[in-house]
Amino acid sequence: MDRAAQGLLGTGRRLADGLQGKLRAVVLGPVEESLITAAQTVADTVVVIEDELLGEYNCENVLSALTAVCQRLSPQAVLLGNDTYGQELAPRLAHRLEGSAAGDAVDVAVSSGQLSVTRGVYGGKATAVIALGRTPGVVWVRARAMSPAEARAPGEVERVRLGLEPDSRVKLLASHVETKEGVRLEEARLIVSGGRGLGGPEPFEQLQALAAAMGAQMAASRAACDAGWVPASWQVGQTGKKVAPELYMAVAISGASQHIMGIADSKVICAINRDPDAPIFKHCRFGLVEDFQKVVGPLVERLSHRP
Repeated sequence: MDRAAQGLLGTGRRLADGLQGKLRAVVLGPVEESLITAAQTVADTVVVIEDELLGEYNCENVLSALTAVCQRLSPQAVLLGNDTYGQELAPRLAHRLEGSAAGDAVDVAVSSGQLSVTRGVYGGKATAVIALGRTPGVVWVRARAMSPAEARAPGEVERVRLGLEPDSRVKLLASHVETKEGVRLEEARLIVSGGRGLGGPEPFEQLQALAAAMGAQMAASRAACDAGWVPASWQVGQTGKKVAPELYMAVAISGASQHIMGIADSKVICAINRDPDAPIFKHCRFGLVEDFQKVVGPLVERLSHRP
């Protein structure tokens, strides 16, 4: 189980305890038994929805399954991950359940029986606490923003077949899975990220050599992804992935508020930029005002010869 799932379960556990209720973890489709076993150590019940229509992601099928199981369980809160699936499902599920929806939560709490969500606003320049007026509250939670829960006595496993009917309105014509080496960006301990200041796709090859020498994952700003220099899956920021590595190295990234919002949970941010007034320097612990081409090569060589 990855850190994002652990944090999601941890948030659910704390909410359930605060509401003096039960935590039910819902697992859709065929999954490895190890995932169910891991969820049992935190949840009171793991509800496994078994249906052949859930073998491959289809928003309408998943939405129908979640709606059916939520109507059956009558939860006060429904927590989803912060991937593209969770962001797609949350508002639609809240509408079907006649509840409230909120996203990008960095904290979810209960006060006087009411659910509240803390999230960044104005590109991460401020924080808002939103009280959800209708239940259930359907919230997608920022990856790794929440701490895992301590293990407890294993919960029960309930396997359910809903008898879903395929949705005729949506038909999957084709799918493409992008090959990815290493861990997901949301799970990475070390990240090397490049921006518009690199000037093109070729310098990213130098950054990849640096990332390999560090044992880090590659990322990029929205500008670099929009320019087609690197895959869109590398994008970090408000409209990309939210990351929380131990070290985030920003190379030729100016540091717009939208990008900072995506890296705010990083333990250490360091930056290389030739513009001494770049906003990124206000947010990093270590900053070097220099042309990246004069730094990256020697750094790779030094790291390659370390003991």
